[in-house]
Amino acid sequence: MAALPVWWFLAGLTPIKYGAVLGGLLLSSIWVAGQAEFYLGQSDASAIVIDEVVGLLITLAGCPRHWGWMLGGLLLFRVMDIWKPFPIDLINSQVKGGLGIVLDDVLAGIYAWIVLALLAWVLKLI
Repeated sequence: MAALPVWWFLAGLTPIKYGAVLGGLLLSSIWVAGQAEFYLGQSDASAIVIDEVVGLLITLAGCPRHWGWMLGGLLLFRVMDIWKPFPIDLINSQVKGGLGIVLDDVLAGIYAWIVLALLAWVLKLI
């Protein structure tokens, strides 16, 4: 949920700027998560949340700045992150280090973004 104010600010940017910020955050989060894992001495410790920030920012990319979309995106992302549909479950168990910590949340964010995009499309049809 701490990522929601960050998204609210970033949602005001152009898509190119949003993508550039997200790309920079994604790349830096892999390094940060790997370092945090090393210093904490735990694999994917619950204290590491930068991966959830990236995943939620992916989920909400292009969404209207409205609390309903924000809440829906948050719920969808959490469902995908907890459920870990294929291949997220495989990546979560096989890829280690910072890349493994971040990659499963990136995929959960992409899955949730697809569901939100489909929902937006259906709502336009109604």
